[in-house]
Amino acid sequence: MAARGKKLINDPNDVVTQFIEGLAETYPGLQYLDGFPEIKVVLRSDVAVGTYDKVAVICGGGSGHEPAHGGFVGQGMLTAAVSGDVFTSPPVNSILAAIRAVTGPKGCLLVVTNYTGDRLNFGLAAEEAKSEGYKVEMVIVGDDCALPPTRGIAGRRGLAGTILVNKVAGAAADAGLPLEEVAEQARHASKFVGTVGVALSVCTLPGQETSDRLGLEQIELGLGIHGEPGAAVTELQPVDVVVSRVLKQILSSETRYVPITSGDRVILLTNGLGATPTMELMIATRKAVRELQLEYGIATDRVYTGSFMTSLDMQGFSISIMKSDATILQCLDSSTKAPCWPAGTNDTACSAGDRQKPAKISVPAPPSCAMKSDKMLQQSRELTKEGCILEACIEAGAKEIIRIKDSLNEWDSKVGDGDCGTTMYRGAIAILDDMKKCYPMNDAAETVNEIGATVRRVMGGTTGILYDILCKAAYASLKGIKTVEAKHWANALQASIVAISKYGGAREGYRTMLDALIPASEILRERLEAGDDPLDAFIVSSEAAMTGAESTRHMQAQAGRSSYIAADKLASAPDPGAMAVAAWYRAVALSLKSMSCHSKS
Repeated sequence: MAARGKKLINDPNDVVTQFIEGLAETYPGLQYLDGFPEIKVVLRSDVAVGTYDKVAVICGGGSGHEPAHGGFVGQGMLTAAVSGDVFTSPPVNSILAAIRAVTGPKGCLLVVTNYTGDRLNFGLAAEEAKSEGYKVEMVIVGDDCALPPTRGIAGRRGLAGTILVNKVAGAAADAGLPLEEVAEQARHASKFVGTVGVALSVCTLPGQETSDRLGLEQIELGLGIHGEPGAAVTELQPVDVVVSRVLKQILSSETRYVPITSGDRVILLTNGLGATPTMELMIATRKAVRELQLEYGIATDRVYTGSFMTSLDMQGFSISIMKSDATILQCLDSSTKAPCWPAGTNDTACSAGDRQKPAKISVPAPPSCAMKSDKMLQQSRELTKEGCILEACIEAGAKEIIRIKDSLNEWDSKVGDGDCGTTMYRGAIAILDDMKKCYPMNDAAETVNEIGATVRRVMGGTTGILYDILCKAAYASLKGIKTVEAKHWANALQASIVAISKYGGAREGYRTMLDALIPASEILRERLEAGDDPLDAFIVSSEAAMTGAESTRHMQAQAGRSSYIAADKLASAPDPGAMAVAAWYRAVALSLKSMSCHSKS
């Protein structure tokens, strides 16, 4: 039976910000932006806003992988690190804040691990920064060698090999190279590295129950770093046998993920996943070095052993192998002040004089902030009939998400990382709070736009950015329409689907939220065009949304973290994102029906 995991924490919602505060207290060469809780950015204390004369290197992602990435901020490595909530991609605003805080005239490089949420959020932030005049390049790292080459649009996951890529990029930037060359060296390194992970236990998210997915004598091979199931489950074996399997997977001549053959020289990184003793990591390293030399004819130029990119309290390790060349070695050997890089030399420690600078500095403001008018922020509560209907519908949808939070988390624990309900709940609570303060309910388009702003602020990861895209597309469709009718909402829904598909890459049948939205949209438009009563059309379309969401049980995922999970495991639960869509859409439709009945009686 699952039990709540024991953690040395305070409030589970504060773990990331309190970690960053402790990090800055421990290492005087680090600061953080004063933007908690939404903006969680660690940066070098010796880099002033707008004046940095070298290429800035920024990496980031969901928290829970410490010391990555904040522990690798320092001269010669990262200029800044952006953190999301645990296992949740950082939002666009946080990434933009980091870019503005450390990027000078030479521009910045974003090193991004290959997860849908990270690609979307960092990509959107990069485009926004470019529009503000910054030079920005982005390198995607996908070093996972555990899964077959064809995995839909998701691709190979970014794992611990990212740490080596960050070191190469940071050294190239510190040497004064221009942005294009720094980016090229990072891409070069990312193509030469492969990683496979092994877990003896499942990690426990703060405040949640510990999964009992793995038996006492079982291990998982080829897992990611977010608690999702591995590619295979096998019986616990001696570590030498496990390491042999890992190396065989990385160096497979069938997948050809890394261009390494007999006679090559490599860099080896043995990475603990959070709860693995150093002794056990060293035993694994010992076997890996010998196996590479004796079985594959491959010599190791450098060996790094420790915990670099973890998965909270997971027991296990990953092995990364990077093909060595003169440029990569020079970058790895160059000095750095990043506190968690395993250089083991005195020049990696910050001088006591660095402590004179404050640990916390202000978030730099955008070049131009479009402030909301007093009229919008202090709107009259005398709503029109349409405004009252819109308010009731939003409230109904948000409350339904709050009601099914635990169900969403339960489904997501089987097919993802277990936090879909928590993420959606956070958005629903914020929407209910903001709608009383600043939603202009008499203006449907602006209200939808404000919902997008709320979601963008509080919901991280792929879910948050996709809902933000949904709202932005709907806003563009509704903008300028004085009286919004059913046909306009149908057009807005269709525009949202097109935008989500365009930026997220998913299609119908990919086992995503679109599998609820697309059937709903098709039925809604079909019934309206046939002349049906709009209310009846909405009700029937909500039933189509639920049917579509339930049908995801029988789909093989081709996007998101579920794409890494076997079909038999996916069949145990519907896609939680699709179920969330169906739930709030159905709640809105029923709210409309209820209001119609009351008005007739």
